[in-house]
Amino acid sequence: MGRYLPSEKTVPKTIHKAMRYSVFAGGKRLRPILAIGSFELVNGKGRSILPAACALEFLHTYSLIHDDLPCMDDDDLRRGKPTLHKVFGEGMAVLAGDALHALAFEILLKTKKPEVLQEVVKAIGTQGMIGGQVADLEAEGKKVSPSQVKYIHSHKTGALLKASIRVGAILGGASRKKLNALSGYGEKIGVAFQITDDILDVEGKAEIIGKKTGADEKKATYPKVFGLETSKKMAAALVQAAKKDLRIFDQKRQIFEQLADFMVSRVN
Repeated sequence: MGRYLPSEKTVPKTIHKAMRYSVFAGGKRLRPILAIGSFELVNGKGRSILPAACALEFLHTYSLIHDDLPCMDDDDLRRGKPTLHKVFGEGMAVLAGDALHALAFEILLKTKKPEVLQEVVKAIGTQGMIGGQVADLEAEGKKVSPSQVKYIHSHKTGALLKASIRVGAILGGASRKKLNALSGYGEKIGVAFQITDDILDVEGKAEIIGKKTGADEKKATYPKVFGLETSKKMAAALVQAAKKDLRIFDQKRQIFEQLADFMVSRVN
């Protein structure tokens, strides 16, 4: 991943140090894993998926940098380390996020696949991640309906997870049938992942999660709307439904079944 990032010695040095600080601060690398996995699942060959997979991680990192800012969630820790704005200042954090966003699209352009760009643009724009963030901000401290919290989760987190799977499948030359099956899988695990995040904010341990718990007290979350136990059942049901979407694939689908289970069993 480092080969696609400017060196810390490249001028302007501070911004490149900031970008690398956040990208290499840890994390599950779930989006590139999903992209590479779907590429291989549809029998994609070679290493052509790797640049796009890295670009997806850069976009995810950019969203986290901005999400942690004082004007958003105002978090001090991310993955057990000080958030970027705590180390480099708010202004540099905004610019580092913007720079990762720009770099990701520079990389994606090299795929020469307009449909890949279309997938990603939709996933992170007002009909995707940003739209979910807007709804999340507007719901703070308010009573929300089940449909509202579902909208937030499917857009804020689910959209880019689904797009990661679709990008890998498109670059791997997937048939329409296989692309649709993976899309259904992606939609379900994306929501299950965010529900689990909500649950961990209630039940998780800060030293394992890498950030303070209870931070979502004023936010629209599944436990708040549906209750903790019902939320767990809903996440588990989504995982089982996601696995059913994989039935058209051969035994290579096992890694995706394991990833689905990970969505609800993870502890951070």
